[in-house]
Amino acid sequence: MSAPPLKLALLGCGSVGSQVVRLLREQADDLTARVGAPIELVGVAVRRPELQRDAEVPAELLTTDAAGLVARDDVDLVIEVIGGIEPSRALILAALENGASVVTANKALLAEDGSTLFAAAEKAGRDLYFEAAVAGAIPILRPLRESLAGDRVTRVLGIVNGTTNFILDKMDTLGSGFAEVLEEAQALGYAEADPTADVEGYDAAAKAAILASLAFHTRVTAADVYREGISEVSAADVASAREMGCVVKLLAICELREGPDGPAVSARVHPAMIPRSHPLASVREAFNAVFVESEAAGQLMFYGPGAGGAPTASAVLGDLVTVARNRLNDVRGAGESAYADLDVLPMGETETRYHVAIDVDDRAGVLAQVAQTFAAHQVSIQTVRQEGHGDDAQLVVVSHRAADSALAATVDTLRKLDFVHDVSSVMRVEGDF
Repeated sequence: MSAPPLKLALLGCGSVGSQVVRLLREQADDLTARVGAPIELVGVAVRRPELQRDAEVPAELLTTDAAGLVARDDVDLVIEVIGGIEPSRALILAALENGASVVTANKALLAEDGSTLFAAAEKAGRDLYFEAAVAGAIPILRPLRESLAGDRVTRVLGIVNGTTNFILDKMDTLGSGFAEVLEEAQALGYAEADPTADVEGYDAAAKAAILASLAFHTRVTAADVYREGISEVSAADVASAREMGCVVKLLAICELREGPDGPAVSARVHPAMIPRSHPLASVREAFNAVFVESEAAGQLMFYGPGAGGAPTASAVLGDLVTVARNRLNDVRGAGESAYADLDVLPMGETETRYHVAIDVDDRAGVLAQVAQTFAAHQVSIQTVRQEGHGDDAQLVVVSHRAADSALAATVDTLRKLDFVHDVSSVMRVEGDF
């Protein structure tokens, strides 16, 4: 005989929340068997109860009083899928203070103020789980948080935003420009009417902060993550990558590196060229993938749908089963691990490689002066390709790894040379080719 029902409150009932309701209803018997007790949905907080939703929600469960719902004495579990900073933060803190265990998909809040949430969960002796906050249905946070807890993760490299991956994939396969493909992505529902959070890298930066925090046991916020979006990526950039056997992807890159005072964390989000032989190069459409490197396990790759109501709800329900079991057994799962407290390196101290396209006068000595400019900034050139265009020429240079500040200074100097008409493309390069 199973234990008495655990009472669940759901905050938000949009594309994810409505799918949570559907899965709770359709899989009720299985969830009961897995948890050891029924999960009873006792309230759903929404802003507009009159809206039509993807899943039927009994009208008597809907409420606009989210604060009152999480304050109920009989609520054991809370799922937050509202998003944003407030009122989500206040509601999660209130739920924990009231004794509920919490599952959230709120990447922005975790990346901005996760330490406050973890401290509240610790004080309350309750769980805070958040698998759905990064890469939708892909199980990546729990492996970092638990499965690899006995290993030393050295690098996390990922495609964690489906909208930008869809756009860059179409630019690569169709040869289209950014604006054209963005319009298609909006028409298909992959991009919001205001796509800023996606295309300017804010969404990916929040996820990178969470990944870096878990991988390196250090508090990393979104503000610590260097960020560039894809709005400046041109069809010419993508074509140049293709000529080099590469593809352009928006990457979240979190690394353990040697800083001035010992081991440090580097966390960045930016478009980069990667060889088509790299596992991430084959990630198409709106899919996500995360590549993890660790000392003992080696290289691991996690791949799947990174967004969408049903995939994200799957991750939410996975966390719900865990926190519900823990609640029945009066135990807690893994909390925050920030014991390493490493410094986060500024972008200028991070080692990268550049692909630089330079429009120059087509005359003797120009290539030598360009090479001298790189050398003056202690940057070594790996490859150079020259194409003639009448009286002008284009030099395409790929550097070896160097401090990003040195590479940026090289580009600034190149722009000022009298024989340089334009530095028409600057993009970082990841991987060996």
